[in-house]
Amino acid sequence: MQWETVAYETEGAVGTIILNRPAKLNAFSGQMLADFAAAVAHAGQDASVRVVIVRGAGRAFSAGYDISPGEFSPHDHTITEDREWLHNATEQWLRLWEFPKPVIAQVHGICSAGATMLAICCDITLVAEDASIRWPALPLGGGLIGPLWTWLIGPKKAKEMSFIAGSEMSGAEAQSWGWANRAVPASELDAVTKQMAQAIARTPADLLRIKKLAINRVMDVQGFRTVAMFGAEWDSIAHYSAGAAEMAAQIKEHGLKGAIAKMKDA
Repeated sequence: MQWETVAYETEGAVGTIILNRPAKLNAFSGQMLADFAAAVAHAGQDASVRVVIVRGAGRAFSAGYDISPGEFSPHDHTITEDREWLHNATEQWLRLWEFPKPVIAQVHGICSAGATMLAICCDITLVAEDASIRWPALPLGGGLIGPLWTWLIGPKKAKEMSFIAGSEMSGAEAQSWGWANRAVPASELDAVTKQMAQAIARTPADLLRIKKLAINRVMDVQGFRTVAMFGAEWDSIAHYSAGAAEMAAQIKEHGLKGAIAKMKDA
């Protein structure tokens, strides 16, 4: 099944959602967010599928939210509208957390910013050893990504990654810090992911559902969903800070690539 920017395939009891905007490194535009939601809903209703894989087409998993001209910009809206947009975007990823079937993120190439939230909300994350798990190259907001990272890698490492613009870790490092389940050579990632999905799919669907609920309930009691939604408030506040305005001015004056280069040279 095919949408404009997302595809859905099945092989036996395994469904695969493919982020299919490779020319933009699968960055999430408004259209892609809508297509992704439709694909997730379709996979949830597919009775033949017990496990779902999410992967990216081309050379990246996803570069995160698309901040190109014409896409959603917080400074074109009120702080309340910005908060609502961020709330709805975060709900996209939480639908995977609450999805009735196990979801595996298959991460290769770049996985940046908002896309890291997608991977975190999947039940299992498998990464290529040479993948680049990145934070935004420009500090345009704050508080959206860090809280979810804290669950997996702890507050000290999360702060290090958050405070340094453009910070990144390899897939191998992501496994060592607990961000990913396994890191494997890039050439083996697809086969390893399919093998794990097929192994999971041997368990009856109703038992998989109960197992997922049992583990997620622990995270829910600890406040996982609440923490994720706090990010919409923190980030909307950050978007209207003097610092974010300064970064936006740099982009306007030098362009996105120029602003990033200037940030690195500062």
